Amino acid sequence: MRHVDSFEIQPPTAPQPNGVPRSAWARAHRRVSRWHRPYIAALLLLDFGAAVLASWIAIARFEQARAGFQTSAWFHTVSYLLLPLGWLIVLWANGAYDRRYLGLGTDEFKRVTRAGVAVAASVSFVTFATNTDLSRLTVGTALLGAMLLILFARYLARFVLHTIRRRAGQAAQQVVLVGTLPEALEVYTAVSRSPAAGLIPVAIHLTDGYAAARGIETPIPVYAGRDILSLVREVGGDTIAVCGSASTEPGELRRLAWQLEGSGVDLIVAPQLTDIAGPRVHIRPIEGLPLLHVEEPTLSGPALLAKNLLDRLAAGFGLLLLVPLFVTIAVAIRLSDPGPVFFRQPRVGHEGRTFRVWKFRTMYVDAEQRLAGLVDQNETDGMLFKIKDDPRVFAAGRFLRASSLDELPQLINVLWGEMSLVGPRPLPADDGDFLGDVRRRLLVRPGITGLWQVSGRSDLSWDEAVRLDLYYVDNWSLAYDLSILWRTIGVVLARKGAY
Repeated sequence: MRHVDSFEIQPPTAPQPNGVPRSAWARAHRRVSRWHRPYIAALLLLDFGAAVLASWIAIARFEQARAGFQTSAWFHTVSYLLLPLGWLIVLWANGAYDRRYLGLGTDEFKRVTRAGVAVAASVSFVTFATNTDLSRLTVGTALLGAMLLILFARYLARFVLHTIRRRAGQAAQQVVLVGTLPEALEVYTAVSRSPAAGLIPVAIHLTDGYAAARGIETPIPVYAGRDILSLVREVGGDTIAVCGSASTEPGELRRLAWQLEGSGVDLIVAPQLTDIAGPRVHIRPIEGLPLLHVEEPTLSGPALLAKNLLDRLAAGFGLLLLVPLFVTIAVAIRLSDPGPVFFRQPRVGHEGRTFRVWKFRTMYVDAEQRLAGLVDQNETDGMLFKIKDDPRVFAAGRFLRASSLDELPQLINVLWGEMSLVGPRPLPADDGDFLGDVRRRLLVRPGITGLWQVSGRSDLSWDEAVRLDLYYVDNWSLAYDLSILWRTIGVVLARKGAY
């Protein structure tokens, strides 16, 4: 931690920019942040290779693959060169190599999917225009296979990128935060929670003067009264993040954008609108004034109906498939400690309704009686009680907890409509009424897994867990649910935060 103990005011060394001086023929300065260049080069190779592999699979699978081609040379040229190059062009045209969408979020995958549709439409049009009788199965397999392989390759590339960012702190942008100290520290905390995002704060520039931060400990150096562009270069930054109210000063943000023209420094705006995801936020300009519209969260309608239907179908199908596993676990529990196989506890669910959750028993039958003697050893805060080495858990129970197999019987709750596959975790019903922000969790059905589970589980504080649950409630979607389910697989295999 650092103390703010000095600052320096320097007069501007050049006239204030007004957006005019640059010549229309002048070449824009190259981006200071360059992590995306080798990454895009790797994506180009991966995408081309995926398209070639898809063509090879289709050709090897169908004997009539060469239908419609006069010569073998032309057939191989189209299959292994022109079609893959066409994929790269269409991907580029759809913004799939735009650095703003790489490495985070779902926009990159959406753009690849749109490119797949565009390639299919283009091939269909060319085939129709030239009256070429191609093998439909071959073409369909090649196009669909290429799209799936490209999506998979990009997922692997993103995984490698995130690993590099988390472990080495490389392939990231060095950010200077501009705003008041509370606003800058809030943004610092948010981006530091997700190293995979590739934003590393390196300094804070205060807009409300040095006195507002005197003597306060900060994780990164704090400056005030400096020329922002000079400061960015001094600290080795490549990005400026304007935080909170600093982005609302009339004309200031526009002049800062002018000042950065041609410098190669990126500009990010972090408004005072936290924990609201992109799909709910829309910019609608009126007479040159960009208005940020925030839509209500979707807590009803066709999407919710589809979620409930998918939950019931997946739960029913899962229970049928898991019967042998359930029997094996039941035998292991009975051998570890005589008593019931299942543990049922009252929990608070949707709209405050109480239900009894199904779980495999992982503790000795006298666990409730022994709880009073362990309260002072609680390692969490809030409404939870957790001990990493809880003496009430028997050996088989530790394995069930670490592997999350003890949660599988909750598919019964999902089938009955008391829970969902994805949602906030149900909390015990004997902790009293849910007041304040916590009560908002009850607007949706609790889930077997959720954003809390894939972000750290028991390693998180109560406040952080509540924040993640509320974020899910306000921003859920079917695509977000699928993303959380996919992330759950990795978290369960890594046994992260499970005890």
